[in-house]
Amino acid sequence: MQEIWKKIKANFWFKVLLNKYILSIIIFAVWMTFLDVNSWLIHHELNEEISDLEASISHYRSEISEDQKQLKELNSAPENLEKFAREQFHLLKPGEEIFLLEYTKEED
Repeated sequence: MQEIWKKIKANFWFKVLLNKYILSIIIFAVWMTFLDVNSWLIHHELNEEISDLEASISHYRSEISEDQKQLKELNSAPENLEKFAREQFHLLKPGEEIFLLEYTKEED
């Protein structure tokens, strides 16, 4: 048994891994990667969330610019405003009737 233990102690990797500096670095790396509040895993999740939020910000900015263009068009001509109101809010003039057609999607 002692011969096996001597062979293990004589092994290069055993000496390297039991070096107090290398052991400290390994423990620190494991701690920072998995266990700490500021771990790499948490930072990775937060970076993904940030990229998703930036994508939604760009989407909403494009929506805002489209809405601003539509608002300019509606404010420029009263005919456009009337057309928009009729289409979106189903407004009608006295004596008019509106027919709403609803289409159902058939699945095969």
